Amino acid sequence: MKPALTLSPGFCSNRQVPEPEICAVADNLVEALRFFGRARSDAEIRDLAGASLIFCGLNYAAFNAALLTQPMEGEPEELASLIQVCSAPFAARKLRWTCWLCEDFLSKPLRERAPRIFDRAGLRPLTTAPGMYAETLRPARRALPDVEVRRVGDAKTCGDFAELMATAFDIPHSVSTSIYGAARAWSGGFRGYVGYSNGRPVTSAASMVTGDVVGLYSIATAPAHRRRGFAEAIMRQVIEQARANEGIQRTILQATTSGLSLYEEMGYRTVTNVDVYITG
Repeated sequence: MKPALTLSPGFCSNRQVPEPEICAVADNLVEALRFFGRARSDAEIRDLAGASLIFCGLNYAAFNAALLTQPMEGEPEELASLIQVCSAPFAARKLRWTCWLCEDFLSKPLRERAPRIFDRAGLRPLTTAPGMYAETLRPARRALPDVEVRRVGDAKTCGDFAELMATAFDIPHSVSTSIYGAARAWSGGFRGYVGYSNGRPVTSAASMVTGDVVGLYSIATAPAHRRRGFAEAIMRQVIEQARANEGIQRTILQATTSGLSLYEEMGYRTVTNVDVYITG
């Protein structure tokens, strides 16, 4: 018999949600994105009833985020009101921002009306990312390349991680360096890793542990080294470290379209979707 999934002591651990895996995805995402509220000296985190606001210290929408942190079963006006409450602090600072929510935190009628509610609040759909979960990983189906994995923390690894993020996710280099390039950003629970091949930085990943799951983020590979197994190699090393050091092997992630088939091959299944809306 499988041991029960232990929920983190986070925002939805005492809420009623359809599956515990959904809550694990949502809690872990909130904690991971709080990284951007700590990475710079002028960053900030502000927790509200039903939402968490993250200010990265720059006018960059993807890193200024509001995350819904509890299920909503009420009327559309309740969601509209919460969005307006979230919007006010960003508007006061004249910042562009994004709103993130787990689809299963909304009742079905509310989920169907959500795009119109966000539109009226000045937010448009940016992306929908499958929230994926795996109890354990399947064995690798191919020989993976050798990768030397280093934890981010010194000037070299910070700079290499920032460069990989800028290249892979089309982030302005100045923004990526300002967020990821300082050692102070990596002093908390969000841990970054860079994979090196022949001394060159070729792939990256980051991890966030909540409860007994480890979330994987920032999975990227330099363009010249893609489709050769580097991303899978660093993922497996990071997960093995979590298993060896903390006894954790359950993992979650938010998939991109390009990575979905790889993650499914590795043993992940989609348990929810994370919708992201952006201002302007």
